[in-house]
Order: sequence, then C-alpha cells, then structure tokens
Amino acid sequence: MSSSTLPPIIYSQPTLDRASRALGCAPFTVTLFAAMRSQGISLNAIAGSSGVEKNYTQHPLLELSAESNLIWLIQVGLLRREVDGQGITDSFRLTPLGHQLVKQWEMQGESFSSVSWCDRIANAAHRWLRLPI
Repeated sequence: MSSSTLPPIIYSQPTLDRASRALGCAPFTVTLFAAMRSQGISLNAIAGSSGVEKNYTQHPLLELSAESNLIWLIQVGLLRREVDGQGITDSFRLTPLGHQLVKQWEMQGESFSSVSWCDRIANAAHRWLRLPI
C-alpha cells in the first residue's frame, strides 16, 4: 500500500482540540503551514522581516520567539524537524496531524479558528507547565 492510499490516522477529539488551539494561538499564518505541506521551511525564512514578506507571519518575530513557537507545535504534534544526511536541520515540516488540520482549514476556505481568551490561557498554561498532552 502506498502512503497516498493509506487510511488517515484517526485522532482523538482532545488531540484535535489541543492542536487547533495551539495553531490558533501561534503567531503564524495558514500560508506558512500550507507551504510546509510540500516542503521544509527554514527558521530563517520564518523569523524577522522574511517571515512577513513571505506572509508566514503578520509581524516580524525574533528568531528565538519563532523557534520557541515552532518547538511548541512540535510538542503538540503538528510539526517535525527535517533531517538530512548530516542530522537535524533548521527546517520544519508538517506531521500527519498537521496535514489533516491544514487540509481541513483549506477546504473550509478559512484561516485558523479564532481562539478565546480561555483558549489562550489554557494553551499558555500547558506550554508553561509542560503538562502532559
């Protein structure tokens, strides 16, 4: 069976909710994640004015801030770091969960769901306390 004919992974509703909340709280645009569907995107392309120029962010992010947010999305299960023959690179790609959520938003023609203040607080608490997810 090729990867294109495999059935999609079924995620629990709490996993989908947590991932949606994390995406909604992240400082990135749908454009970034749509680009990550087909290729790895380097940290340098996301941070600073480059991220704004490519419509990956709405405002320039410091490299440390961009990386911290990307690492959180790795921990939530939406992203992974790319690996080459030398080891881990500074590029990021979507995981199957990330593909599923980005496809869902693209089909709906929407940007990320707006998140409430309660969602922002919950995301920040999970992120700060590193609660089991």
